Amino acid sequence: MRLYSWLDSYDIYDESQNVKYIVKGQLSWGHCFNIYDTLGNKQGTVIEKKLVLLPTFEMYDSSGFVGFIRKKFSLLSNNYNINCKGWYVSGDFLGWSYKIFNSSGNLVAEVYKELHLTDYYVIDVKNDNDALYALMLVLAIDAEKCSRS
Repeated sequence: MRLYSWLDSYDIYDESQNVKYIVKGQLSWGHCFNIYDTLGNKQGTVIEKKLVLLPTFEMYDSSGFVGFIRKKFSLLSNNYNINCKGWYVSGDFLGWSYKIFNSSGNLVAEVYKELHLTDYYVIDVKNDNDALYALMLVLAIDAEKCSRS
């Protein structure tokens, strides 16, 4: 999947350059992203929680709450506590090169940033059933990084 950002609105493309998801930012106190399929059906939501000590984002799919991601307290590194499908993230968050693993240590997705006129992220998801959840994690990490700048 490829993610192009432009003012909190994103088109997500598959490897054949077809739109797979449309992400629309919603005006709210904090970040809020709604994820739609190409037919306009809402597939998921990522909401930044406010009035919390550390940046926290809740994730919802069509069935309801699926988990959260919270930045861990650290002065020198970027680490996240993820409560979603038993996944964890490892890598260079500042350089936008990291990997998402499942609880068995198997690779779920690789994420990296490419240089273009706008932000351009590649999310290489190994199983299409994980694409929505990987996208939600990437949106939350990007929003948290954006909030710090």
